[in-house]
Amino acid sequence: MQSLPKRLLSIDVLRALTMFLMIFVNDASGVKHIPEWIDHAAENADAMGFADTIFPAFLFILGLSLPFAINNRIKKGESSSSILIYILTRSAALLIMGFYHVNLERYNSAVAIIPKAAWALIITVAFFLIWLDYPETMKKASKYTLMGLGIVLLIAMAVIYKGGRGDNIIWMHTSWWGILGIIGWSYLICACIYLVCRGRLSILIIALLVFIGINIAEHTGILTEKLWVIGDASAVTLTMGGIVISRLYAEWVERGKARLIPTVLIISGILLIAAGLLIRPYADGISKIRSTPAWVFICAGITILMFQLFIYIVDMRGRKNFLKAIRPAGTSTLTCYLMPYFQVFLMELFGLKFPYILRNGIGGLLRSFAVSFILIWLVGLMEKKHLRLKI
Repeated sequence: MQSLPKRLLSIDVLRALTMFLMIFVNDASGVKHIPEWIDHAAENADAMGFADTIFPAFLFILGLSLPFAINNRIKKGESSSSILIYILTRSAALLIMGFYHVNLERYNSAVAIIPKAAWALIITVAFFLIWLDYPETMKKASKYTLMGLGIVLLIAMAVIYKGGRGDNIIWMHTSWWGILGIIGWSYLICACIYLVCRGRLSILIIALLVFIGINIAEHTGILTEKLWVIGDASAVTLTMGGIVISRLYAEWVERGKARLIPTVLIISGILLIAAGLLIRPYADGISKIRSTPAWVFICAGITILMFQLFIYIVDMRGRKNFLKAIRPAGTSTLTCYLMPYFQVFLMELFGLKFPYILRNGIGGLLRSFAVSFILIWLVGLMEKKHLRLKI
C-alpha cells in the first residue's frame, strides 16, 4: 500500500501555471491587435477563448487541494468546530476582498476624495496588513497593531467611497462578488459539505451531480431563478469536480491501485470535453460569461488532462523542478493575484504608460509574459522574506 502525501506537488505546479496565465491574460486584455482566440469571448457569443479556460481551472484546482488541506487538519487532531472556524475565516477573507474589488470597478474619481488608483492601492495594502503571514517570532502587540491598521484603512476607504456614474452616486454594494468572492463562496459551500460528510466519496459524488443538474436546469429554462449564493452552480460544480477527482486519487493510492489513475483521468477528461460539445446546442451554447454547462464540462475536462500530465511529469517522473521559475505562484497564489494591483494602479497614479510597441500586437503579448514572470519573481523574493498572504 502506498502512503498518501500531505499534498501533491503536481497540484502546486498546476496552480502556479494557472496563476501565471491568469496574470498574463488579464494583462493582455489591455493589448490591442492580438489574435481573437487569446482573449475572452464576447458575452453573447457561442464560443470560448483561451482566457475563458483560466478561471474555471483555478476553481477546479481549489477542489483538488481542498481534501488535502482539511484531511491534514483532521489528522492533526483538530476538532470539527475548529476546522469549521478555519473554513469560515478563510471564506470571509476572500469575500471581503472580492467585495472591495467589485466596488473598485464602479469607483468614481470625479466625485470621490481621492483618485481611484490611490483607493485601490490603499485597500491592497490593507489586505496585506490584515492577512500577512506574520512570523511566529513577531511580538503579538506589533502584529495586532498592523492588522488593526489594515482594518482601519478598509473602514476608512469604505467611508469615503463614492461610486456610480453621473448624478447616480452610490455607496459600496454587491452586484456580483468578483473573482475572489466567487472563490470564497464556492470554497465555503464545498468545504462545508466535505467536512460534514468527512470526505465520503459517495456523498461528494451526489453533491457534484446535484450541482451539475442545477447548472443544466438553469441554462435549459427548467429553473427560471438563480439560487442564492450558488447562482447557476457553475463555480461549485467546478470546485466539487476537483474534490471528487482528488478523493478518487487518494482512494486509489491508499488501496494500491495507483496504476488506474492515468487511464481513468485521461478517459474522464476526454468524456467531459465530449459531453460539453454534445450539450452545447441544448444548454445556451458555450460561454464563460453566461457560465454554461458546455463551458463547465469542457474546462473541467481540460484541467483534468493537465492534472494528469503534471502528475506524470512531477509526481511519477520526479521532475521536482518543473516550472520552477514560476513556482511561487503555486505556493503564494493570493499574493500573486494581488500583485498586479500594485503594478497597474501605481502606473495609473503616476500617469505612466507602456510605449506603443508594448501595447500592441506581439510586443504587447511579450510584455504581458514579462509582467507575469517579473511579478511572480518578486513574489518569490517576498516569500524568502516571509512576506506572503495567508488565509
